[in-house]
Amino acid sequence: MADSEGRTVRRLERAILELLRRRGPTATICPSDAARAVYEGDDDGWRALMEPARRAARRLVDAGEVHITQGGRPVEPSEARGPIRIRRAHRPGPPPADE
Repeated sequence: MADSEGRTVRRLERAILELLRRRGPTATICPSDAARAVYEGDDDGWRALMEPARRAARRLVDAGEVHITQGGRPVEPSEARGPIRIRRAHRPGPPPADE
């Protein structure tokens, strides 16, 4: 991966995580949401960032941060064909405190 492409993918990773953080725990985003967030123009140049956005999502799957879904179900990134959605991975945490 070229250095500038690597920086773009890392920016897309941060955008994906930030977009998901702003939404509910089970909400999903489209890779185009991240591409639009990172693209600095006001035309449809964000479309050129779609494959890098999908690549960023795959890296985040490998890191355990997100799931890629199709039809509402998690899929292996290598098996995903066509439109995908991205959602936060549910991480085990401490049980809620008793009130």
